[in-house]
Amino acid sequence: MSPGNSSGALAFLLTGIPGMTRFHRWAFFPCCLMYLISMLGNGTILLVVRANRRLHQPMCYFLSMLATTDLGLTLSTLPTVLHVFWYGTREISFPVCLTQMFCIHAFSFMESSVLLAMAFDRYMAICCPLRYSSILTSARIAKIGLGMVCRSLTLLPLICLLRQLPFCRSHVLSHSYCLHQDMIRLACTDYTLNNLYGLTLVLFVILDLVLIILSYTMIIKAVVGITSREEQTKALNTCVSHFCAVLIFYVPMVGLSILHRYGKKAAPFSHVLMANIYLFVPPMLNPIIYSMKNKPIRKGLLRLLCQRLAWPGCGQKPRSH
Repeated sequence: MSPGNSSGALAFLLTGIPGMTRFHRWAFFPCCLMYLISMLGNGTILLVVRANRRLHQPMCYFLSMLATTDLGLTLSTLPTVLHVFWYGTREISFPVCLTQMFCIHAFSFMESSVLLAMAFDRYMAICCPLRYSSILTSARIAKIGLGMVCRSLTLLPLICLLRQLPFCRSHVLSHSYCLHQDMIRLACTDYTLNNLYGLTLVLFVILDLVLIILSYTMIIKAVVGITSREEQTKALNTCVSHFCAVLIFYVPMVGLSILHRYGKKAAPFSHVLMANIYLFVPPMLNPIIYSMKNKPIRKGLLRLLCQRLAWPGCGQKPRSH
């Protein structure tokens, strides 16, 4: 059956945890907890940055972009994960699957771009502090954000290519959501063009990682040149949160790509575990990491809590007698 001719009639079957269907409802509770933490954490980050004018600076703008992409990534997988694990509904139509696939990959693509922009922010703050405010202006940051959105739209041709593929094999997907690499393996015709285009997009993400590594190489080189040990520690501490965000995003992504391409003999559970770590863990951990390690965000959060709970004297300077 060709989705290009009758895509509305084509449907896929999603998979939860292979061989553990009876435990799906129990598995939903940790997933639900991760969703709640992710949505509350990233929503709070956006609220704190918006409410506190002192946080209207480049680093916090990029952090807001990261929180937005994490929220988008979380909400992209929530509907199908809820239906598979809680309601036991596995069927998903081809158009809905395409939409979800686009959202998941687009927000992942944007997150990679945001992490690269944040690496540039840290490079400018440590290596070129005198030019920092003149280069990273609000207008320029807005253009960077627009560029990230436009960059993610390069995924649209991928959807057009997928619509042309006939799917005549088993329509069972490996996860509780739709991924490109999972869908094309079910096509019963040559999908080399899809693979090549998908590989090109993956190379863009790899380029982001290479540029991030290059920026950190230059940051470390600049920090080593600082004579004061205290200043060295202070400079490196400003990069800890971003470095952790880079690790928890790229390590599962690379692991999942390797499994899909070379791990055909690996246990199905390993594919599911790696995919869930890739999509669930970064959106959950990013707001926690930045709240713990970023002092301005932590202060802004405490100030916001004080205002909401109306604690007396909170955030006020003591009067001089």
